[in-house]
Amino acid sequence: METGSPQGGATVENEPVWTALPPGLLRMRRMLLVVWLGLAALAAGLVPGLLAGPGWAAFALLPLALMVWGWDLIGRNWRSWRYAERADDLLISRGVLWRAVTVVPYGRMQLVEVTSGPVERHFGLASVQLHTAAAATDATIPGLDPAEAERLRDRLTELGEARSAGL
Repeated sequence: METGSPQGGATVENEPVWTALPPGLLRMRRMLLVVWLGLAALAAGLVPGLLAGPGWAAFALLPLALMVWGWDLIGRNWRSWRYAERADDLLISRGVLWRAVTVVPYGRMQLVEVTSGPVERHFGLASVQLHTAAAATDATIPGLDPAEAERLRDRLTELGEARSAGL
């Protein structure tokens, strides 16, 4: 029996269930954009404005324009990130112009770590980094809720040990 998807088409039995990143990562990245380009706009407008005259303060418009453009770009990049846990591997999809899907087999994982820098901790976020025997297949899932990051680390470690035991 075929079931319908929310888009009206038929669903595929083995289609992965994708999980999007939480909105906290979007808020953090946009806040960093506003802080750094806001400071750049202030410096680009204030210094030439004071030294060369008020007309030169228009240089502040360049960082402000970059801020508006970056705001949208960060949103599109955030929406492109997602991950899916399958029976034998983890899929990580990302990218707007250049799409990339990384497949990390559970049996190839050597180390799964959860990291959280000071800015990430302030926003209540953590990242999961996967290390494999081949450095090219190392992968990171940024901006997760710390509880989800720890759950994912524990699950991936458990699945990795189970899969590598058969080797």
